[in-house]
Amino acid sequence: MNLNSVLSSLRSGALAFGLGLMAALPALGAEGDDAPRVLPGETSLETFRELALANNKQLMMSRERIRKADYQNKEAFAAYLPGIDFNGGYLYNQRNISIFDSDQMLPTKSFDLKTQSYQFNLVTDPATGMPIKGPDGQYIPSTVALIPKEAMEFDVHNVFFGAITLTQPVFMGGKIVAMNRLTKAAKRAAEALHESEAENVIYAVDAAYWQVVSLKAKQKLAESYVNLLDSLNRNVHLMFDEGVATRSDVLSVDVKLNAAQVDLVKVNNGLVLSRMALAQVCGLPVDTQFTLADEDNEVVLPAEGLEPAGGYDMQAVYDRRPDLRALGEAVEAAHQQAKVAMSSMLPTVAIAGAYEFSNPNLYNGFKKNFKGAFSVGAVVSIPLWHWGGNYNKYRAAKSDEIVRKLELEDARELVALQVSQAAYKTQEAYKTYRMTDTNLAKADENLRTATLAFREGVATADNVMAAQTAWLKAHSEQIDALIDVQLCQVYLSKALGTLQ
Repeated sequence: MNLNSVLSSLRSGALAFGLGLMAALPALGAEGDDAPRVLPGETSLETFRELALANNKQLMMSRERIRKADYQNKEAFAAYLPGIDFNGGYLYNQRNISIFDSDQMLPTKSFDLKTQSYQFNLVTDPATGMPIKGPDGQYIPSTVALIPKEAMEFDVHNVFFGAITLTQPVFMGGKIVAMNRLTKAAKRAAEALHESEAENVIYAVDAAYWQVVSLKAKQKLAESYVNLLDSLNRNVHLMFDEGVATRSDVLSVDVKLNAAQVDLVKVNNGLVLSRMALAQVCGLPVDTQFTLADEDNEVVLPAEGLEPAGGYDMQAVYDRRPDLRALGEAVEAAHQQAKVAMSSMLPTVAIAGAYEFSNPNLYNGFKKNFKGAFSVGAVVSIPLWHWGGNYNKYRAAKSDEIVRKLELEDARELVALQVSQAAYKTQEAYKTYRMTDTNLAKADENLRTATLAFREGVATADNVMAAQTAWLKAHSEQIDALIDVQLCQVYLSKALGTLQ
């Protein structure tokens, strides 16, 4: 039996993991002389989850997105209420306003007793008594009223003006209602995405946590394996000194002992790197020192209690899954967006009131003081013809709504597949663990028998090393199987939407 193939699980769990993690970890800056942080006592998985949920940057961003959606919802609600605005300004004019370009002479009238009416005062011919016309063909007034040009000139060099307006929407084509529903859906979607991201963080923490537990167990296993080979090495050297073992036996055991010691170093390095990975996931400094609650204790196999792969209430699963809820809210948001687009084709009605004032004011002959007046009115806007622009905008929004619905349906199908696969993998993980438990008992007995036979001289060193290799493989496989059960349970809970 090839020892390198037997130790592949140790190398994949330590060396490969460690090198991959070393490439993924950010560069460590100089920390100066500050002592590394130490978590007191044994830290449980729940504590690491809480640390990750509190420190994860993605969750911090998603919390801010929820606040943003809440502010946008309040902004949309404000559209129901009247808006009050103030506008003011100052204007300098080079010239004054003059109504006339020159002095004005207006004809006058006198009361005629004969006709009992007012008649223009005109120049008459003394001979005939008839009014006389001038060269322009117009009658010539005998008396006039003089209006000087300066009397109708107004000083508007400096003009101050302002207005306070109030606008109350009455009907906006359903746009305000749709925007309020849209922003509420966006807030619910942000909350669901936050919950989904939290589940991802918890799963990452669990994976890193159980990786540490696994490597800690493999570290103990590697140390036990080194001790077994070391004991065998001493015995073979004694037998060689007594002439009952060959030089080849000694060299064979020495080579395997050295290989086991190298693998132990790799496992130790992988354990250190896995602790750094767990600290990084939880938002702690990577040099934080801690002891896991499960790393020195026997890991308890979770209770099985699994439903068949197709025995879950999928509608309940859909309702619990935060990512599906977020997609459902996206469908609702797209539906309301279509209503917003529809509102551009409907009439709008608003009531407006204003108080306008100016200096000079128009109410007292451009006197230089502030004076104003109230005005109230209604504004109606009816779209008539825009060459299909608004209608095509509405149709584009409806197409987007259909896309969102198809995305939701596709996601549900993928979730159903995910649940089936997760349930199947969890069941297989339990079966594998039970098989490794049986193999472990046989490997322990095989090692005990081979060691006893070697002491009695009826077995060779190769037989003992083969038994030790089988023992190492059985223990390593059981550790992997137990950790796989833990992770499969967490993944199944995440797929079912029951991960708290």
